Amino acid sequence: MAFVPTNHQSPGSTGAQRYTPALITLAVLYFMMGFITCLNDTLVPFFKAGFTLGYAESSLVQFYFFLTYAIMSIPAGKIVEKIGYKRGMVAGFAISGIGALLFLPASWWHQYSLFLCALFILAIGIVLLQVAANPYITLLGKPETASSRLALIQGVGSIGTTLAPLFGAHVILSKVSESAASSEAVSTPYLGIGAVLFAIAGVVYFLSLPTVETQEHPGATTDSGGKRSIFSFRNLNFGMIAIFTYVGAEVAIGTFLTNYIADRLQVPEHEANSYVALYWGGMLVGRLIGSVVLKLAKPQSVLLSMAVASIGLITLSILSSGALAVWTMVAVGLCNSVMFAIIFSLAVAGLGSYATRASGLLSSAIAGGAVIPFLQGALIDHFNWSVAFLLPAACYLYIVFFAWKGYQSKQQILFTNSTN
Repeated sequence: MAFVPTNHQSPGSTGAQRYTPALITLAVLYFMMGFITCLNDTLVPFFKAGFTLGYAESSLVQFYFFLTYAIMSIPAGKIVEKIGYKRGMVAGFAISGIGALLFLPASWWHQYSLFLCALFILAIGIVLLQVAANPYITLLGKPETASSRLALIQGVGSIGTTLAPLFGAHVILSKVSESAASSEAVSTPYLGIGAVLFAIAGVVYFLSLPTVETQEHPGATTDSGGKRSIFSFRNLNFGMIAIFTYVGAEVAIGTFLTNYIADRLQVPEHEANSYVALYWGGMLVGRLIGSVVLKLAKPQSVLLSMAVASIGLITLSILSSGALAVWTMVAVGLCNSVMFAIIFSLAVAGLGSYATRASGLLSSAIAGGAVIPFLQGALIDHFNWSVAFLLPAACYLYIVFFAWKGYQSKQQILFTNSTN
């Protein structure tokens, strides 16, 4: 028994007309996901100062946010299979809106634990959005251009990740001196975010989007090579680890970049946080360029080059000081730009009707954003910046392996061996 994705369209509709509303919706979705996720980078130094926390304790913002991916991604995949991609997106926006509104009661009691609970609920909605959106993008066009399409839409999301640190620096971190007594600096912005999320949920609900459904076809196994277990796909298994390490490294760098830059340049946190916008802005530029490059070059070759470059930049940063240390670490954002899109596309290549369930598994691996920053925070508390940044460097080293050999399916390896 298999589930075959099928595209449904109204008679006479053209591809461009059919996909335009969907692509705009996905662009808005990724913008909000990027904005909310990167605003966590502002919450970490704000709560660190407001609740007098160590680096590991302050990184619990990321831990509880990304832990949701490990807990909810597989259930979210089943929910999306049951209710469809569009309703999954509507539910995701609504749940995220509830989580954002819960920042208000958390600020009333000025309790760190309550903020973590609100973030956890907000993240449940983000997980649902992610699980619904990623396979939907890959199914809205030719499979061979899936990496390019995903990179382009994520490029729009990077506008949100670029604006979030600037917004956070001026609206939240500029009031960090008041954070010990009040949490109003974070509750007010999140109330606005919650209102926007509910508004988007309403708009998407009434939009007419292309329907991609999973239909039951007994005995249909040709699209997945007759495999019975989803874990029999080698590229998916290694891809889950690659997503875990990539997201972990990306989030860890973004999480501590404000404090790292403030320490290196001896400037206040709200000034240092502006540099974080350049880190995420590099991902915006890289994704827009990557959407073109990935149509011309092999995705695995691009991934290999970017992973090697990331290791080199981190190494140069921790061995230097001042502006050079700052700019080389910021430049890692440019290398990160296309990694997720490539890893995701290579991991689901050849999975056919298993794509939705694979998306749930891959999304659960985003929990690397919870584990790696927490471990790096502990390394900073016990050692120093140089030792701590060896952890994300090691994560990129695994991605080098994935881009070299890990992305290959068992059939590709057998074919390669037989031709050598």
